[in-house]
Amino acid sequence: MSTTRRTTQLATTAVAAALGVTALAGCGSSDTSDSGSGGTKSSGSKTVTLVSHDSFNVSKDVLKEFTEQTGYTVKVLKSGDAGVALNQEILTKGSPRGDVFFGVDNTLLSRALDSGLFTPYKAKGIDQVAADTQLDAAEHRVTPIDTGDICVNYDKKYFAEKKLAPPRSFDDLAKPAYRNLLVTENAQTSSPGLGFLLGTVATYGENGYQDYWKKLKNNGVKVVDGWEQAYNEEFSGSAGGKKAKADRPLVVSYASSPPVEVLYAKPQPAEAPTGVATGTCFRQIEFAGLLNGAKNEAGGKALLDFLISKKFQEDMPLNMFVNPVTEGAKLPELFTKFGATADRPATVAPDKISKNRDQWVQSWSSLVVK
Repeated sequence: MSTTRRTTQLATTAVAAALGVTALAGCGSSDTSDSGSGGTKSSGSKTVTLVSHDSFNVSKDVLKEFTEQTGYTVKVLKSGDAGVALNQEILTKGSPRGDVFFGVDNTLLSRALDSGLFTPYKAKGIDQVAADTQLDAAEHRVTPIDTGDICVNYDKKYFAEKKLAPPRSFDDLAKPAYRNLLVTENAQTSSPGLGFLLGTVATYGENGYQDYWKKLKNNGVKVVDGWEQAYNEEFSGSAGGKKAKADRPLVVSYASSPPVEVLYAKPQPAEAPTGVATGTCFRQIEFAGLLNGAKNEAGGKALLDFLISKKFQEDMPLNMFVNPVTEGAKLPELFTKFGATADRPATVAPDKISKNRDQWVQSWSSLVVK
């Protein structure tokens, strides 16, 4: 994902200091025992290394608790965009830079699994993880960690002033009433852009999505390279867009964007300034896996167990602006009050994405960008 993920995208100032290689230390002695079933390799190291995209973020007290429980200190190695980070691990397969990889989502999952990147491990607590997120349940090469929805966001003030109902569906976006209002990201360079494209494929089928995009193009859709430009420079509803005097009241972003607009506003408003067209959402599922050849396999297994624990799952929403997958993990009030829920988000099977992604993106580019 060229714009990384929603933590960096939606709360840049809050996580800027966390970029690069971060050692997050805690207390405790070394514990190299196997946290799962069967034998395991272990270097005897007190450190377990998590390789991730730039937007991984977690509270220090949560990692401290992991260290106190297991004796392992977590080092986070951030490697840019999720796609870039994954490609780096594929290139070093068998001699990984860390023990666990976090950040492969369902749009890239087949690429990771087909490469043999992960060692199967059934994490403790996986029976409490939502079944519809377990896309590799037969082999447990990856463990689902979070979900998030890519959706069109709208500027409430604009539509109120124009006395125009906000769009609710993909069909609505192609109607004349919304001409020249939508900005989206390039599916070639941006994860939200790719997710939005996949949402149209899921909705209109492989034989219909191209005709739909022709309609969007004729209706004045604007395409920019990435989320940062779309949301903070082109979208009139965001804090950044207001400063930039943006003129597009519709943008492809996330269902979690409205809570973030509230969280970082001073003073915080009683109502989010933006809304979500829940009929335009594409569901992302994000996974972690034990890297094949990990030096600290026991520590990696312990970390995977922890990533689906309630402690970590309940810490994620206000750090990475994603939804937990573990049953019983509670969302913060900010999410429940200001966030949106897509009852039937669009999805595409990972193997189908893997087989057709390049073709779909190429066709989309020839229609919309060139």
